[in-house]
Amino acid sequence: MTLPVTKPNIIYLHSHDTGRYIQPYGHAVPTPNLQRLAEEGVLFRQAFTSSPTCSPSRACLLTGEYPHSNGMIGLAHRGFALNDYSSHLLHTLRPHGYFCALSGMQHIATGRDAWKTIGYDVLLGETAEAEIKAAEFLREKHDRPFFLDVGFFETHREFPEATARQDSRYCLPPAPLPDTPETRSDMAKFKRSAEILDVKIGSVLQALKDAGLADNTLVICTTDHGIAFPRMKCSLEDSGIGVMLIMRGPNGFSGGKVIDAMVGQIDLFPTLCDYLSIAAPARLQGISFMPLIRGESDRVRNDLLLEINYHAAFEPMRGLRTERFKYIRRYDHRDSPVLPNCDAGPSKSCWLENGWKNIAPVEEALYDLIFDPNERNNLAASPSFQPVLGEMRVRLEKRMQETNDFLPASGIPLPPAALLNPRAGLDPAQEEILPPGTR
Repeated sequence: MTLPVTKPNIIYLHSHDTGRYIQPYGHAVPTPNLQRLAEEGVLFRQAFTSSPTCSPSRACLLTGEYPHSNGMIGLAHRGFALNDYSSHLLHTLRPHGYFCALSGMQHIATGRDAWKTIGYDVLLGETAEAEIKAAEFLREKHDRPFFLDVGFFETHREFPEATARQDSRYCLPPAPLPDTPETRSDMAKFKRSAEILDVKIGSVLQALKDAGLADNTLVICTTDHGIAFPRMKCSLEDSGIGVMLIMRGPNGFSGGKVIDAMVGQIDLFPTLCDYLSIAAPARLQGISFMPLIRGESDRVRNDLLLEINYHAAFEPMRGLRTERFKYIRRYDHRDSPVLPNCDAGPSKSCWLENGWKNIAPVEEALYDLIFDPNERNNLAASPSFQPVLGEMRVRLEKRMQETNDFLPASGIPLPPAALLNPRAGLDPAQEEILPPGTR
């Protein structure tokens, strides 16, 4: 017995470490397929991940829960996992007739049968062939709506060599970095990786069009967090939590609209339930942003809870972002940066050669995002901002209590892999994955 296709198909396209460094967000990174997708769909200018590291970010989006709630408080390949894989979005979609397919990277489970652990109906192909196998799938006959997850390795390091189209002589590094030959070259290589990503996404979108499915498919195109440069990936500043989010499909997601309201990736799960008119699980911690799409409201949330626990190493942080202010609190009391949490590359080397390892991170920070969008002027000690600081402290603590956060009282649990091999995958000269004092 086959089910009629009564609900729109869903394609979830996700990249690695892209932030918002693509053409539709105004950057000099030519990505014509993503530009076309934005012009045909809806572009969210203020979209954020709640946890700017690879596995936790994806887990937030796919479970609708914060990492401290869903269990993915670190990287899957370092031993972390979801508390319950039935909390994945596909398990809410399947009872409504959806066939669930994975092509390429998923990054929330490990092992040969990771796709089965998560609950997909089929694994179409590995990461290197993600767009090819996804295109083949789209060109097949479908008698059920489908959820197609297509994960790309780009724009993760190591970047490919730049071509003449990414001439480093005329390339501007991202805002946190000095303009040097090394950082320009580094950014040129990132642009080459973004170009490859755009071509791959374009091939999937073309296959969707060729199959005649575009008009009945909701495309969700996003990334996990900021780009792999200092003060970006694995940072609670906007350069780390800011992500591209473009959606195109029937019933409101069309017309080249731009949404300036703040939304979180954690809001995608409840949004899809609202969009599809299906019951949302009570455990969801996000908010549907369909009122923005339907024109019923110009705002759906007043703040967004942020967190980091582990990336390559232990770095517990919490934060709260409002439209005007950003508040960040650290819980590790370190006197130097957690260097393993920034990917190696020329830009990191530039900072290290100039003494980055001797610059202590601040334990508490408050930024005014209107007058200081790059978050360099910490107002936490400013007498005139003490009322704001006090309010943000209270609001953060309230959000943490509401979501049963284990910090600071209980500390952060350790994964089995970290206990067995505390230096797993790290440069011996750098810091351990375990918290200070743990052996």
